[in-house]
Amino acid sequence: MINLRKICIINQKGGVGKTTTAINIAAGLSRNDKKVLLIDFDAQGNIATSLNVENDKDIYSILTENADISQCTRNLGKNLDIIPSKESLTKTEVMIAKLPNKEKILKTKLKNLTGYDYVLIDCPPSLGLLNQNALLYAQEAFIPVSTEYLGYDALLKMNNVIKEINSHFKHNLKITKVIPTLFDKRNKTCRNFLDKIMSQFYEITSNPIRVNSKIKEAPAYGKSIFSYAKSSRGAKDYMELVKLILNEEKQVLSAYSKSENIVSLNDPKVLDELRKKVSSNA
Repeated sequence: MINLRKICIINQKGGVGKTTTAINIAAGLSRNDKKVLLIDFDAQGNIATSLNVENDKDIYSILTENADISQCTRNLGKNLDIIPSKESLTKTEVMIAKLPNKEKILKTKLKNLTGYDYVLIDCPPSLGLLNQNALLYAQEAFIPVSTEYLGYDALLKMNNVIKEINSHFKHNLKITKVIPTLFDKRNKTCRNFLDKIMSQFYEITSNPIRVNSKIKEAPAYGKSIFSYAKSSRGAKDYMELVKLILNEEKQVLSAYSKSENIVSLNDPKVLDELRKKVSSNA
């Protein structure tokens, strides 16, 4: 049976808590004896900033310089490694745009990756070539969604984009978790849009991550919410999410084994059609 879960944490809208969610899921899984690799795929480098990580080589080095993965990986503690990014990643799309099978560069580079139970990719708020690489590498998508209109709208668009990618590339990426974020139960708008999210994506929607000042403070101290404020409601909410992910692990891995991904990326007409549809959804 396959024992590696490959998950992209993605939403085309910014400000929905993708990086915060990626960091705290990774930290929570590592605290539950799962070996985790967290990859920052955003040129803003917020994971490195939030966890106070510095490294000469990063994901850019893997994608464009053929650097060894071990050179680009930093250990953050028991069971948790990170491949950081920085602003040089902005050059990547231009550099790989003319390469054959450019949408699966990441998949090719990580094909021999071993030693982890989870690979989590924190994606940028866009639908460009980098995110196509992440979507075609991953077998699961976690979508953080702020509990307001624009967040909900972005969730619907992201759902459509993933359907298009699966259809055109014969891929089998599944949205396995929708994660409502920035939830304030005192706010009617938050409650209304949580209801909409729950009604449309009931089987895969987690309990909401509530608004919590400790979650916002933790990056300034280079810590996850569990290290910074383990008794906070933010820590409680994210650990509940982690437990949900773990409880579903056996079922998800079994589904992986029954449905290996077959990705065809050689038809330029298909690629052009996909890019047009992605742009129209943006």
